[in-house]
Amino acid sequence: MRLTILGGGGFRVPLVYGALLGDHAEGRVSRVTLYDEDPVRLAAMARVLADQAGASGEADAPEVTATRDLDEALRGADFVFSAIRVGGLEGRAADERIALAEGVLGQETVGAGGVAYGLRTVPVARELARRIARTAPDAWVINFTNPAGVVTEAMSEELGGRVIGICDSPVGLGRRIARLLGVARPEDAWIDYVGLNHLGWVRGLHVGGRDELPRLLADDKALESFEEGRLFGADWLRSLGAIPNEYLHYYYFNRDTVRAYQEAEKTRGAFLRDQQRGFYAEAGRPGQPAGAALAAWDRTRAEREATYMSENREVAGVGEREESDLESGGYEKVALALMRAIARNERATLILNVRNGSTLSVLDAEAVIEVPCAVDANGAHPVSVAPLPLHAVGLVTSVKAAERAVLAAAGSGSRKDAVKAFALHPLVDSVTVARRLLDGYAAEHPGLAHLR
Repeated sequence: MRLTILGGGGFRVPLVYGALLGDHAEGRVSRVTLYDEDPVRLAAMARVLADQAGASGEADAPEVTATRDLDEALRGADFVFSAIRVGGLEGRAADERIALAEGVLGQETVGAGGVAYGLRTVPVARELARRIARTAPDAWVINFTNPAGVVTEAMSEELGGRVIGICDSPVGLGRRIARLLGVARPEDAWIDYVGLNHLGWVRGLHVGGRDELPRLLADDKALESFEEGRLFGADWLRSLGAIPNEYLHYYYFNRDTVRAYQEAEKTRGAFLRDQQRGFYAEAGRPGQPAGAALAAWDRTRAEREATYMSENREVAGVGEREESDLESGGYEKVALALMRAIARNERATLILNVRNGSTLSVLDAEAVIEVPCAVDANGAHPVSVAPLPLHAVGLVTSVKAAERAVLAAAGSGSRKDAVKAFALHPLVDSVTVARRLLDGYAAEHPGLAHLR
């Protein structure tokens, strides 16, 4: 099989290639094409992947090619991973800075920052979807690009069910809960998870037909032993009767988190921007010995993971991340399982971002939601889930309304639609602030200048 990665110079590409190196089943990916507009990032990442292949000792490691020609990259692809970042990390840092100056959250997928990122990413994602439909009509598209829910929904306008969004947060949360409950094989547990991307709840974890989550919610010591329990607190989790995705900390503790971000030495985007500048300069330096680029990537990744959501942990008073919390859901493993299920008809159940259909009655059929899906050669099919509780309905429908306004504004180029996108988000507390946010983002990002 042939895999094309759009945004092939991105920092997390080695995670995907590492998973491919460990896949020895028949019909494995034999060729990976990296596409990126930035030649420096592309060359550095190709060097890291070459080091990975060398370190693996595999004689039949997937062949890697790199190109800046989009049609060349897409031609003949069986799967396309979309992992682009419009505006780069400089854009993310600006999104955070402008929002915090107005006293609201600027995180890249949540609040004002997510709206700004969506406004400049959706037009590019739509164009990519059109190019894929024209150049690789039989390819399946797996979207990693944030904000993943709204971007997947934008691409589905052209690609329908052939685009599927993935995120490792729900899978990682489910694994942590299963481990605490003593489940030997987390994949044997049924995780009742429902919501939107970065806005979902684990409402049950079923093993052998029995829901084991109440046992966890009743145990203070167990709740305080993993990251989400420490972030939200045992009392609040018991009040909800569920374990929220970590990103809901931005909603439930918004004022505290905004203050922590305002007081931080650097925002997350600025930290990653500076960190990755150093990495790409080091990894791309000519004349390095074999393995040097991969070693630089490993060091950078370890620091990145250890500092993830550090401001939120500061608000909760939980200190450094523990070793058990550093394991994510492994978005590369989710992607590999998704490809296997489709390409080999190896049926699997995965938590994915797909069109709603009739799954959640509070949303229309075209809305992209994040729920368990049955996956086979025909794609991903959301399974039936119990209705959302009222508190979740309020958040999900409010955020989906803001996402729909982003989609409308990205298509119309209308300032009115763009202001609406900011103002409808539950973490933007004033239409006046929404207008100032749009002016600030339009002044910073050339692609939004017409909205001023």
